[in-house]
Amino acid sequence: MTEVVLVTGGSSGIGYALAARLAAEGCVVYALSRRENAPAGVRHLGADITDQAAVTAAIAQIAQEQGRLDILINNAGSGVSGAVEFIETAAAEHLLQVDFFGCVHTVRAALPLMRQQGGGRILNISSVAAPIAIPFQAYYSAAKAALHAFSLALASEIRPFGIRVCSVLPGDIASGFTAAREKQHAGDEIYQGRISRSVAVMEHDEQHGMTVETAAARLCRLARRRRLPLVYVLGGKYKFFVLLSRLLPSGLLNRLVALIYAK
Repeated sequence: MTEVVLVTGGSSGIGYALAARLAAEGCVVYALSRRENAPAGVRHLGADITDQAAVTAAIAQIAQEQGRLDILINNAGSGVSGAVEFIETAAAEHLLQVDFFGCVHTVRAALPLMRQQGGGRILNISSVAAPIAIPFQAYYSAAKAALHAFSLALASEIRPFGIRVCSVLPGDIASGFTAAREKQHAGDEIYQGRISRSVAVMEHDEQHGMTVETAAARLCRLARRRRLPLVYVLGGKYKFFVLLSRLLPSGLLNRLVALIYAK
């Protein structure tokens, strides 16, 4: 059976590469984003994921055209870095609207269709920053932690309907996300340059991280698995870091992260 897939944030980065790979493997792929820049063979749906009505209309279009939705991949996201006390509330709220509530909107719209067809798979792209909070990325870490917890709770709720959920925790990936991040350096002199140093470390790690193509290939294999794992850590060394986050005392883990990102 040809599987029908929806990828949010499919106009660039991982989403674009993943949509292209799924289409190349014979899936019917829809990419949902505000900007129309879908790969060849992928159908673009224009919608802002922060708008529940627009998202619901987009998924209703898939239902009308295909009669089903087998795989939903919530990939769209944004980032903001800076000190908690200096980041404007509006910027933090927008990040949460995109990174967390955008996923909530697609899940709400997709579940009736997946229940009706008797199953489906949902992949929510969280982050290693969910279990390992990153200083000067507090709001991003909070949004991804919320998405991770949401995914675990959702999985228990909808398992009886044959719908499986996977919370994906990627590590550093070399993509356009680095350049797109909103970087706020307000208060850097008060923090003795720690904000700018932290951002420089983050960007170095990202630029030297896994390629978009490698990430897309692994996510494609994951999405097409009949039995999704509840949690999937993307990147070998990050599996070790996530394991450490479970084994180490919280205080020790926090101090170790601070040595890397908040010196």
